[in-house]
Amino acid sequence: MTFAHPYLLLLLLLLPLAAWLKGRRDRPPAFVYSSVQLLRGVQDITKSQAGGFLAALRWLVLMFLIIALSQPRLTKFDTTKATASGVDIVVAFDLSGSMAAEDFEIKGERVNRVKMAKSVLEKFIAKRPSDRIGLVAFGTQAYIASPITLDHDFLLKNLERMDLNTINGNQTAIGSALSTGVNRLRELKSKSKIVILMTDGQNNAGKIAPLTAAEAAQALGVKVYTIGVGTRGQAPMPGTDMFGRRGYQMVAVDIDEDTLTKIADMTGGKYYRADNADNFARIYSEIDKLEKTEADVKKFAQHTELFELFAIAGLLVLALEIVLGQTALRRLP
Repeated sequence: MTFAHPYLLLLLLLLPLAAWLKGRRDRPPAFVYSSVQLLRGVQDITKSQAGGFLAALRWLVLMFLIIALSQPRLTKFDTTKATASGVDIVVAFDLSGSMAAEDFEIKGERVNRVKMAKSVLEKFIAKRPSDRIGLVAFGTQAYIASPITLDHDFLLKNLERMDLNTINGNQTAIGSALSTGVNRLRELKSKSKIVILMTDGQNNAGKIAPLTAAEAAQALGVKVYTIGVGTRGQAPMPGTDMFGRRGYQMVAVDIDEDTLTKIADMTGGKYYRADNADNFARIYSEIDKLEKTEADVKKFAQHTELFELFAIAGLLVLALEIVLGQTALRRLP
């Protein structure tokens, strides 16, 4: 329990002194009667029994009212990150047809590259509650899948909706995707601006060359981390035969690692190769550690006011004192 005005509680120390002084000053009431037989019915009521009890009630009233004036309350202290950390991130997510290759495993189950990338990205977002994060989906063209936002619930819902059928086209517009991500960060005033570009292929679509987009990122102070998604050599691509039976066809993995490395080097980022599930998770963990900045942390207190309880208690005791003083414990003048 805390008090908004704790100094008022010092008045409680004066109550015993005030009670002692009042006791010394008071004189017992007296009437002159012709015979003591007239007082036989009240002769057992003494000051200690009646007057003393009523006086105690009155001091109790003052105690409750003093506590009420000090504004008691139950207080719960906590801290919260009240502002954005200053790191703004755009994740460019390849949704071209080759991302259907199932060369990853999660808990022993074979999954495609999209599901694997979404899994590690969800965990990354959970670790960055104070960052503004946006999504760009790209295939033959690039689209804004989610604006840059601190509302990570909204962000995760947009990420969940992203799939191979989200956009049309089986080609890969790496330059357009990077340019779109950089453009989303261009007007923002941030301590750090980052693009995480995930792709499993080569730039074969779009009107903007990847290195041209990298030059724009470099000029605007945007750091680009590039991730090549997929195993080395060949990867199993799911499909169905003429009878509708599901099967796999091995296809060559063709990631333009040279261009992805140049993009990262030009902008002060780093290139990673995610060729298995564990490695993919480690990549995002490393990016998370590299891109840390302090957020403004504010302390706050949640109060449950108890003023009314003590005020009501004081008024109830006062009412009791008045009622008893006029009835059962009424004193002679």
